[in-house]
This record gives sequence, C-alpha cells and structure tokens, in this order.
Amino acid sequence: MRHRSYDLLGCPVEACTEAIGGKWKGELLFILFSATKRYGELRKLVPGATQRILTLQLRELEEDGIIERKVYAVVPPKVEYSLSKRGETLKPIVDAMWHWGNKFLETMPKNRLKPKSESVAKDQKRKTARV
Repeated sequence: MRHRSYDLLGCPVEACTEAIGGKWKGELLFILFSATKRYGELRKLVPGATQRILTLQLRELEEDGIIERKVYAVVPPKVEYSLSKRGETLKPIVDAMWHWGNKFLETMPKNRLKPKSESVAKDQKRKTARV
C-alpha cells in the first residue's frame, strides 16, 4: 500500500524505497534505462509479471514522475514508456543497487537460489491456474 504522506523521521529513505520498490519496478527501470519501450515489449521482457501488476507498477512510476507515458492517436493504439528527467537521476542509484545485489547473490548459499526459468515457469503456472 502506498503512503500518501510521510513523517519527517526516515522520510527520504522511505519515499525512495516506496517509489522504486515493487516486485517489477526495478526490472522495468533497468529496461527503460536502455531505451523507450512499448507496452507489449515490456510484457515480453518481464514475462513473470501479470498484466494487472505490470500496468499498476507502470502507473505508479508515472504518477511519481519517474517515467513518462506517451499515447499516439493511431489505430491500433500505440503507447510508449520512457524515463523522465527525474527517472534518469535514478540510474546511479539503481546501478549501485545492482552491484550490491550482485555481490549479495554471489555470497548467498546456492540452495537459496533458483534458476530464473524455474521462477518464470512457476509464475506462468499460477497464471493459468487462476483462469
């Protein structure tokens, strides 16, 4: 649940982690650092995310001014997502988090890691079970 207001103690850290925290927000930002993407491209690049969650997290990033959504008046509709100026300022932060996370994963016991293909398969299985 997103906060609408913050207290003064811990406010900047809490605001930052809430803005970029979310199961898929880090991956979405990492993808958008490289180029502008259409919604369908993002769906393919983040196969473990449901359409609902992907849309929700894109809307939250847009609401926070981190990404920009551009809608073209064509049929079929064309929507592109890109980083805003504010979003570009996150690049060094996300890069630092990537490096820290990489070191963390290198020292994590192997039995706690599962192959990405296994987690994507589990997500797909959950999606089909809901239908």
